[in-house]
Amino acid sequence: MMAFYLHRFINTCLVFSLLNAIPVASILLTMPLRVVTTVYDYVIVGGGTAGLVLASRLTENSSVTVLVLEAGLNNQGITSLQVPFLAPTLAPQTAFDWNTSTSIQPGLLDRTVPYIRGRVLGGSSSINFLFHQYCTSDDWNRFGNVGGDKGWRWANMAQYVTKHEKMVPPADNHNTTGQFDPTDHGTTGVLPVSLPGNNQSIDARVWATTQQLPEFFFNEDTAGGNHGLLGVGFIQSSAGGGIRSSSSNTYLANAINRPNLFVLVNATVLSLVQTGNSSTGAPSFRGVQFMASPIPPNTTIGPTQMVTARKDVILSAGTVGTTQLLQLSGIGNSSDLGRIRINTIIDNPSVGANLSDHILIPNVFEVNGNGTANALLRDANASSAALSQWLSKKTGPFANSVANNYGFLRFPANSTIFQTTPDPTPGHSSPHWEIIFSNLFFEPGVSIPATRDFLTVVTALLSPTSRGTISLRNNDPFTPPIVDPQYMTTDFDVFAVRESIKGALRFVSAPAWSDYVVGPFGSAFAGATTDPLIESYARGVAGSAFHAVGTASMSPFNANWGVVNPDLTVKGADGLRIVDASVFPFVPSCHTQGPVYLLAERAADIIKAAG
Repeated sequence: MMAFYLHRFINTCLVFSLLNAIPVASILLTMPLRVVTTVYDYVIVGGGTAGLVLASRLTENSSVTVLVLEAGLNNQGITSLQVPFLAPTLAPQTAFDWNTSTSIQPGLLDRTVPYIRGRVLGGSSSINFLFHQYCTSDDWNRFGNVGGDKGWRWANMAQYVTKHEKMVPPADNHNTTGQFDPTDHGTTGVLPVSLPGNNQSIDARVWATTQQLPEFFFNEDTAGGNHGLLGVGFIQSSAGGGIRSSSSNTYLANAINRPNLFVLVNATVLSLVQTGNSSTGAPSFRGVQFMASPIPPNTTIGPTQMVTARKDVILSAGTVGTTQLLQLSGIGNSSDLGRIRINTIIDNPSVGANLSDHILIPNVFEVNGNGTANALLRDANASSAALSQWLSKKTGPFANSVANNYGFLRFPANSTIFQTTPDPTPGHSSPHWEIIFSNLFFEPGVSIPATRDFLTVVTALLSPTSRGTISLRNNDPFTPPIVDPQYMTTDFDVFAVRESIKGALRFVSAPAWSDYVVGPFGSAFAGATTDPLIESYARGVAGSAFHAVGTASMSPFNANWGVVNPDLTVKGADGLRIVDASVFPFVPSCHTQGPVYLLAERAADIIKAAG
């Protein structure tokens, strides 16, 4: 979600982390070594959130061989990837990120904004902000209805929460009664999830506001499902024992010693290779070409290698990476591919279309008092003490994400926008927008001032109607694709972003904040006193929440739109599936990590059943 600028002390932390490694998993292979064999039952492209779930589940059958190709680094022993509070230091412009930016966005005053996505084992689950939810039953029911398979509806998907999740005590082991609903959670699954384990001084003010302002009511559990998301509640994070839970240090760690699983890091996939045709004439894509990733200290590439899948190649490279690989392999809009001299094998204009993403706005307030976390951003002594506590006890501020509380809200049904725009949410239990409370300074591209204290109230649009595209610049696989989300280009999105900011202002205007909040920080925010000025301010600071979906959307069998069928096979192709966020036709109304985990769990069952 966010990026901010910690004191230069953090650079020391990152070096120190290499000397204080936490064992995560042993990786079998590292490029430029050649693979053990060239034929596997399944080849998974992308060792990220979904890819490592599949690797773990498919190799439960000892007779099945799986190769995972991951372009990024091995995460083993890198402490910064395990410390929850250090998430904002992991991207952008680091070795753990693909360092992609969007194209110029007219809706954001012609700015480009970073588009963070993990380039490390574990993918984005290794570098995200750890927020973990499953979205509403409405989200899943729409997915099942639009995708043409009732198995994707919540009545069936709920079982995967138990299979996936292991709810554990928070890092400080405080009493969590009333902070979540145990009946909505699993306790025997793979991935540890927990509530905040370090109090922020603003927590009491947040809860007082839920009593003072009825529109911001309390919700005991914001995981989603049948319980719903609406209201203000405690953040649930993918962390256990004060340590980040990624797909790498959970799913992969459980499976890495299996002799039928092979994981190759620093391996960039160049394209899929047609290996023949099926009995019905569909082109088979069971070949994968790859070479060493140009990641320092390895600055060279090559030689090209090829592996083949007996059963399926599975793309789990994320919305951007999967779309790019489809197009590089001749699967996409024929007119677009022809312009960059790529031979079209499957003409499908849906590839790369329908890009949808959450929009995030960091609203910074100046506050009174020294109870903020801002000292951790600019005071080397405070940061050193927090790191030492984490290294020795896995407790304290570094054992926590950067926020403890958030809320999910809807606009009133009689809002003027609904006179001209249909409600874009999948149902009345689903939110239009989100609010997150972080007791520190966060404004991308702006260093924290040397003095004063700050609170950031992040707002995010969860039900965007803007749609964008992902397309190739040229036919070079090492050239980043064009990511064009078209942020804030519809009337609803402009309305929603503006009204969410006004909601944040109402929240901190409650009596609970009267002796704390001084006012908006920065001339643009402070001067945003009318709707047009709020809109202008938003366009100048808004960015991505890095939750892109939709460019390989699921649709019913035989539909003349979409990219994958309900069983995640690619339309018109043989031996090729996609399992990542790109298959969601609509961006879910929550943080997308949890839905991707559930998607991958069911995908593994579907693939196993196919034999």
